[in-house]
Amino acid sequence: MVKTDIFENIYKKLASKIDFYNLESMEEKARFKIIEKAFLEIVNDEKILLSEKDMKIILSQIIEESFGYGPISSLMQDEEITEIMINNYDEVFIEKSGIIQKINLNFNSNNHIKNFVDKILSPLGLRVDESCPMADARLKDGSRINVVIKPISLNDIVVSIRKFKRKLKNIDDLIKEDTLNLEIANFIKSCVENKANIIVSGATSTGKTTILNIISNFIPKNERIITIEDTFEISLTNENVINLESRVSNIEGKGEITIRDLVRNSLRMRPDRIIVGEIRGIEAIDVLQAMNTGHNGSMTTVHANSPFDLISRLETMLIMSGLNLNPSAARRIIASSINLIIHLERLENGKRVVSKISEVLSSEKVIGENSEIILKDIFIFIPSKENKNLSGSKNYYKNNYKDNKDNDEDIDKHKNNFNYKSKVKKNIICNESIKDFDKKEVKQTLKVKKIGEFKFTGYIPSFLKKD
Repeated sequence: MVKTDIFENIYKKLASKIDFYNLESMEEKARFKIIEKAFLEIVNDEKILLSEKDMKIILSQIIEESFGYGPISSLMQDEEITEIMINNYDEVFIEKSGIIQKINLNFNSNNHIKNFVDKILSPLGLRVDESCPMADARLKDGSRINVVIKPISLNDIVVSIRKFKRKLKNIDDLIKEDTLNLEIANFIKSCVENKANIIVSGATSTGKTTILNIISNFIPKNERIITIEDTFEISLTNENVINLESRVSNIEGKGEITIRDLVRNSLRMRPDRIIVGEIRGIEAIDVLQAMNTGHNGSMTTVHANSPFDLISRLETMLIMSGLNLNPSAARRIIASSINLIIHLERLENGKRVVSKISEVLSSEKVIGENSEIILKDIFIFIPSKENKNLSGSKNYYKNNYKDNKDNDEDIDKHKNNFNYKSKVKKNIICNESIKDFDKKEVKQTLKVKKIGEFKFTGYIPSFLKKD
């Protein structure tokens, strides 16, 4: 094992002799030869006694420190790891398969972590110090990094990295992972094709952006789409797609471009649909107004513990938008803008599921001053006894859901009015006439071993009924 002080001494001297930044554009072999030559010169000049094995280890560490991610390089390459959390030089946690776990991996010191962070932030014109103790940035591979230091953290430095998914999932992957079933997949596809305004909600790390990305690919290929995000994560297969990304202010506190700025600007770019990665503040008013002014089929995500909490959060965001809206006016905007809520939950075993799909309605046919918002459940997930505790559920299902039994008369009544164009056939989502849609398939409940079951409530959303 090479001593930390030996490595740090050699690395400092090497950094004074070589400009690592200029070496980045060179081929790997040519870069290695230059570093190896300078390294051997330092070892000989300083008369440092190292075995051949130790020299290879130090050279490998220098390459990783200079052109990779140091000790966490292997974690960044592991596609099963979604989050990396560094609480201290000897405390590194990861999220793998939805479970957070501590791993046996250390940095040399907290200064080692700070050097690692500075190497990432400096080229972006960002820094972390006492005057600016927080930083948020995007890595070269698209991953997102957040850094917090003293005095706002009791730890010297805390780093959180949300990795960019190189291999994005598709709807078949979600079905295999029991996040949803084929019936729900077909229903969502039909809603997207019929230009329903959709909000995906859920607590932290429930897979909101993943779901948003997947259902966005149901959008017809001939439509123009504008995506707006803090960090690029949505990847669409359509040809006419424009990706916009917000920007934080520079060291002087200038140059910030917010999500709200981008939403307003996108309206001048002739979009058919606008997809916003997440709304969390005053930009909510602009997103909802866009949904209600000719940009039907737009989508976004919001952090919320339930569909009811989502409505409450949106109401608060609208009131805080600076337009002097009262709660009643905020509810009118919500009811006239949003058609569908897809709510996600995370089970105790780390599994993510679509726990609820609900339509947003106003209590009055004509939206008046004292209108209330009604949520009509279309699909629900009923957890098994082993998974009764969902993240943020607060006994939601026990208190708010009454089992409305599907009956043949109800289904037959809505069948001819239901503009449902998709049918499950050999695990493929295909378009077929509603006449071929069997009521037994509507009634079927998919039972998932040790997880729970997805259930269709029998309610047909108004925006899918033919006039």
